Amino acid sequence: MARVDEQIEDEFSEELELEEPKLYKVMLLNDDYTSMDFVVMVLIEIFHQDAQRANATMFKIHEEGSGLCGVYTYEIAETKIAQVHTLAKEHQFPLRATMEEE
Repeated sequence: MARVDEQIEDEFSEELELEEPKLYKVMLLNDDYTSMDFVVMVLIEIFHQDAQRANATMFKIHEEGSGLCGVYTYEIAETKIAQVHTLAKEHQFPLRATMEEE
C-alpha cells in the first residue's frame, strides 16, 4: 500500500507547467459613416475607457484608420467584438472591430 501512496504523491508533487493564455488586441476600424460620438460611446460602454481616453482613442482611429481598444484573452476579445458589432447594427452604423494576437 505504501508504494501506491508514494506513486500518487510523486504524481502530485511534479511541477505543473501552466502557460499564460495568449492575449489579443481588439482594434476598432475607421469608416466614413459611423459618428465620432457613437465610437466614443462604444469605447466607454464596451471597453470601459474614461471620456478623455475614449476621445483620444476615437481621434486615433479617425486619423490612423484603426485604434487599440484593449488587450484581452481570446474569449473576452471575441465577446467584445461581438458586442461592438451588435451595438453598431442596432444603431445602423457599419463600425467594425477586429482582433490580432499580441
